[in-house]
Amino acid sequence: MTRARITIDREFTIGEVPRRLFGSFVEHMGRCVYTGIYEPGHATATEEGFRQDVLDLVRELGATVVRYPGGNFVSGYNWEDGVGPVADRPRRLDGAWHTLETNAFGLHEFVGWSRRAGVEVMEAVNLGTRGVDAARQLVEYANHPGGTYLSDLRRSHGAHEPFDIKLWCLGNELDGPWQIGHKTADEYGRLAQEAAKAMRLVDPTIELVACGSSNSGMPTFGAWEQTVLGHTYEEVDYISLHAYYQEHEGDHASFLASAVDMDYFIESVVSTADAVRAKGKHSKHINLSFDEWNVWYASGLDTEDQPHNISARGRWREHPRIIEDAYNVTDAVVVGTLLNSLLRHGDRVSIANQAQLVNVIAPIRSEENGPAWRQSIFWPFARMAALARGQILRTAVTSDRYSTAKFGDADLVDVSTTWDEENGTVAFFLANRGLDEAAYVEAVLRGFSGAKVIRAEVLAAADGQDRFTANTLDSGEQVGLRPLDGVRLVDAGVELTLPPLSWAVVQLEVTTA
Repeated sequence: MTRARITIDREFTIGEVPRRLFGSFVEHMGRCVYTGIYEPGHATATEEGFRQDVLDLVRELGATVVRYPGGNFVSGYNWEDGVGPVADRPRRLDGAWHTLETNAFGLHEFVGWSRRAGVEVMEAVNLGTRGVDAARQLVEYANHPGGTYLSDLRRSHGAHEPFDIKLWCLGNELDGPWQIGHKTADEYGRLAQEAAKAMRLVDPTIELVACGSSNSGMPTFGAWEQTVLGHTYEEVDYISLHAYYQEHEGDHASFLASAVDMDYFIESVVSTADAVRAKGKHSKHINLSFDEWNVWYASGLDTEDQPHNISARGRWREHPRIIEDAYNVTDAVVVGTLLNSLLRHGDRVSIANQAQLVNVIAPIRSEENGPAWRQSIFWPFARMAALARGQILRTAVTSDRYSTAKFGDADLVDVSTTWDEENGTVAFFLANRGLDEAAYVEAVLRGFSGAKVIRAEVLAAADGQDRFTANTLDSGEQVGLRPLDGVRLVDAGVELTLPPLSWAVVQLEVTTA
């Protein structure tokens, strides 16, 4: 059995838990929109055509903000195609995902869906094939009350009140050669700066996210952020980060330590942003928007139903199946550790969006004319969204460690902790990265007394399962949370044992000493 010791103190906090940390992402990609959140002919469909079974799962998941409409898709998208009478909307070729876009679902539909789902809209503008004028016009259409051509056009389309969208992305992954309208850092930085200024002239209350690096392995990483923020620092509020992880060639040890790379990525971008702040003698801090992250098996998968090399198939189809990964126990544990990394950096990571929400590398799956269900990765997200409230506590961890090929040595036990003073609760979110050994964990609570266990749940392979067990249409929901037995209160805090390869949540009712 491996061992770990955790120490928390109510006086040592990182900051308030940002509610936007539990965001998601809806892109016009594969079946995320069509037959995902929107399927007018489905048995559960609302009058607007939204799948009610999916809406119910989105609320259970606890997503707080949803980024839309992309992603790579937005870099070739004309927002005007998705407004007005559906019968008059054009069908377009989407070069990003080599699909036919019907535009039956657009801005009005997404805003209506978001209100049903109880989530905030995070809207992206096209800075790939378009620019300043289209960006400012979209803000006017969406947010101006009325009395102008574009705001009155919105009203004529049935939305008399403004959408009041506060959070806007200035393009998507424009550092990437794969992106439609790919730009150098100087080209993008100047365009983003001018778009931001024009958008804020229409609505000075909006918050803006500049594109950072698409991943920390980009050859321009670091220099990109420095150059872009050199142009945009006074005009934007956030710089973005994107990262996806997968198990390569059976290297489970590195995969399970993916959060080590996320920690490095976040801390590097914070350092770069703060260096630009110092050089420019700026007074404000730029925070981070980690607006794409997840496990994604992006390499080694290219089949007729699940093409990774999409354009090579040579067919233009409406909402084909694209990267519909079936997530297993291992993936759920990794997602739990990635959430821990985001939470531990919640003083600077103010927004995060797991990509994507339904069907496309998603916690929720659905079938056309069929059921919807929870994937394994649904559970860490849902529990953390529900229980990570109040203050993020600095968590001192002394854990047995193990070696990885990609990230060096890593803790076998990974932890984040929050303290909800209003409700008198402390929540621990824990993962055991060890495949074979259980982990004995001792948690010491300083500044708290009178603890009582009110929740203890674990996700791990059950009898007859292994680390590759997943929830599928055929198997049903095999992987989920079950009671974590044997949590013991002791004088200094709590003791527990984590099963091999597991993610767990332990919530305590406490009083302050």
